[in-house]
Amino acid sequence: MATSLGTNTDISRSLAATVKPSFGKPRTRQLCQFGASVGSVSRKCQLLSVNSGAAQARTRARSLSKDSSVITAVMDGENLSYKKAGVDIDAGSELVRRIAKMAPGIGGFGGLFPFGDSYLVAGTDGVGTKLKLAFETGLHETIGIDLVAMSVNDIVTSGAKPLFFLDYFATSSLDVDLAEKVIKGIVDGCEQSGCVLLGGETAEMPDFYKEGEYDLSGFAVGSVDKGSVIDGRDIVAGDVLIGLPSSGVHSNGFSLVRRVVARSGLSLKDLLPGGDVTLGEALMAPTVIYVKQVLDLISRGGVKGIAHITGGGFTDNIPRVFPKGLGAVINKNSWPVPQLFKWMQEVGNIEDSEMRRTFNMGIGMVLVVSAKAAQGILVDEKMVAYRIGEVVSGGGVNYC
Repeated sequence: MATSLGTNTDISRSLAATVKPSFGKPRTRQLCQFGASVGSVSRKCQLLSVNSGAAQARTRARSLSKDSSVITAVMDGENLSYKKAGVDIDAGSELVRRIAKMAPGIGGFGGLFPFGDSYLVAGTDGVGTKLKLAFETGLHETIGIDLVAMSVNDIVTSGAKPLFFLDYFATSSLDVDLAEKVIKGIVDGCEQSGCVLLGGETAEMPDFYKEGEYDLSGFAVGSVDKGSVIDGRDIVAGDVLIGLPSSGVHSNGFSLVRRVVARSGLSLKDLLPGGDVTLGEALMAPTVIYVKQVLDLISRGGVKGIAHITGGGFTDNIPRVFPKGLGAVINKNSWPVPQLFKWMQEVGNIEDSEMRRTFNMGIGMVLVVSAKAAQGILVDEKMVAYRIGEVVSGGGVNYC
């Protein structure tokens, strides 16, 4: 880490002029409406009554965050949504559409730059308002894993092997012990993905951040042979969707998550209703790094497209890898939806379509594979994978 004390000096910008930008936000898509419940999930978990516990929930809302623009007064019975929590996916998609006019070719999960017989593949991201929960729980050791995961999981969708990662850590006043914990997580994430932490930037910015808080961002660069790029062009109707399980919410949707926690009236130290860990531990579970698993599956053959399920959920991310004229049908009962998502939907009174467009629902990566390849993956006892649907003629994502 290159440390910049008392300044906001940027370093290591030499790649900016040559590498295409990567924007991880999904393009604008028609949002399908579905009436069935997600996975026909059980609603038997023990929950605090929203109506009778409104005063307690309001008190919890004030203590969860000092940012009144994000968590406001709890409204009894209101259907919560990502947009009501302050994040407008459609606005993000519109921005990507406008940027695409200036920089044609964007829209994938990673940006490809030709380099000899290979492509360099780059991705950049942060961890969003999951940082708020890190501040509140004091769990800083794994947030760096989330940071690495968000970028390397994007670039591996092209079949690229991550080569190196650089991070940016900014804070009001440098707490060396705290920063060490965060960076240790970044190192762990790099080890899990098989890449090198090449460097980064540490910045102290007095009066810009609240005392004790920090911000994180980073980017990864990988490489893939030109003849081995996974780009979805060979996908056809009848191909199979294979889902790889997530560890939980991963690193998106936390503005809505925090609204749900505020409404519940629960402390992050309370047990997750119906679970065996605290609510804070469940929410802070680090993002799964899929790199080694996905590269292994690619090496077996038959992988035609890969979608990282982040902001936009299934609804927006899966169609990004399809050629025009193709869509997906997903069997919503084909994998176990983690208790955390069931609890959030119940407490937040969140619509099924909103859940599927905001959260990964227990599936963090989707591979589009041939029927033959799917058979080999599903009988492999060394991995957990689910056949969650198939490619069909048409467009968008439908559920059955």
